[in-house]
Amino acid sequence: MTVRTKWNVDHPCGHQVIHDLSERPADRRAGFVRWLAGTDCTNCWKEARDADAASKEQWLATKRAEEQQAAAEWAQKFDMPPLEGAERALDWGERSRHRLMTAAHTALVVEGKWDETDWTELEEKARTITRAGWWIDQRDAEGSDLLELLDAAADDARGTENPYR
Repeated sequence: MTVRTKWNVDHPCGHQVIHDLSERPADRRAGFVRWLAGTDCTNCWKEARDADAASKEQWLATKRAEEQQAAAEWAQKFDMPPLEGAERALDWGERSRHRLMTAAHTALVVEGKWDETDWTELEEKARTITRAGWWIDQRDAEGSDLLELLDAAADDARGTENPYR
């Protein structure tokens, strides 16, 4: 006698589905059926996944819009120049610059030993970096490293690490 290959499964979503498990080894079918009985059917699972993805996309779009507005207001308040680069990189560059500059202010002035004069000098150096890609590349940097990063960016004599350039 052979182990059956078609199983009728009652899913928690309320649907009853006949699953063809002929592709599974015979000794793994019953355990898989128990697992299937604890999950929604394929159609309900896909629908829930797609609805969840849409809500995540909407949440992310809202969050990015809020961050973009905060970055634009900050740039205007502190007289930061507009960034240059590919159109698709400009907003991301502005958000990255804003995050890094605020993290640096917190690390160096609020929590550190810098005064406003030191910070003003750093701001002046930051204003010279208008390439959006540079700010995007530094998006994971620590705020306390910003001065060193700006100094490195301003050092024109350093050349490039790219041997083909």
